[in-house]
Amino acid sequence: MERLQRLLGGSNGLVQGGAAMNDAPAIDNAETVYISSLALLKMLKHGRAGVPMEVMGLMLGEFVDDFTIHVIDVFAMPQSGTGVSVEAVDDVFQTKMMDMLRQTGRDQMVVDGTTRISVLDAGFRRFEQLNKRAVAVVVDPIQSVKGKVVIDAFRTIDATTLMRGQEPRQSTSNVGHLNKPSIQALIHGLNRHYYSLNIDYHKTSYETNMLMNLHKKSWQSGLEMADYNHADHENLENIQSLVKIAKLYNERVAEEKELSEEQLKTRYVGKQDPKKHLAETSEKIIEENVTSLLTSNVNSLAIQ
Repeated sequence: MERLQRLLGGSNGLVQGGAAMNDAPAIDNAETVYISSLALLKMLKHGRAGVPMEVMGLMLGEFVDDFTIHVIDVFAMPQSGTGVSVEAVDDVFQTKMMDMLRQTGRDQMVVDGTTRISVLDAGFRRFEQLNKRAVAVVVDPIQSVKGKVVIDAFRTIDATTLMRGQEPRQSTSNVGHLNKPSIQALIHGLNRHYYSLNIDYHKTSYETNMLMNLHKKSWQSGLEMADYNHADHENLENIQSLVKIAKLYNERVAEEKELSEEQLKTRYVGKQDPKKHLAETSEKIIEENVTSLLTSNVNSLAIQ
């Protein structure tokens, strides 16, 4: 009887332990990595400078809460490699760099690593041993263009959670469910060996001001004179295009006599209307020449 009670007690303890593991707090799929403008610019610059080799860097930031990771700054690491793996992180360089950054007021901790690799290697797992919420950010500076940055954030899935049949993340919202993974990412082990995190860009008021004024024209730009030779060449090209458009417009006037109203409605669908094009080109030539004359007169009077 005592033996049976011990067996029952052991099984109850096992069930309670399993329940406790299942009830443990899990990472949410709404977790978002907010990258500052400074960090993003440094990542793209460092990645493009390392082409065709794969390069690596470390990001500085803070874990705000269970749903937010702020990346404030990034610094390059003296490592490079191929598309399969990157050299091990230089601990001495990292320590010295962190000490120097603290002297400048950067006292944030290392939250993740930024690479140009497509596969997460064992070097990143070392960061996860220090902090389970560490993430790897992968940037492709070659495919990135103005207004569209090819970037993604990943975190490896713990093998023990899969062995216990647990989900690596819990779902409390629809954030992150709208991003459809590519076939390449699925082949490389997405949602099997690692999962993707949401990325957003955090800008301060000063950074927003700076980016808004980056290509802003000042009042002096209206007084800048274009090269006369270049202006004459553009005028000649515009006049030649006007002649071609005028011929097309004459053909359209001749067609209007032969075609019916229904045919005319669909005649220039998906094509350039000669009448509208002629008016737009004429207005453009007049505006440019008037502006050039006024600018030259203002400059001549100012010089006198």
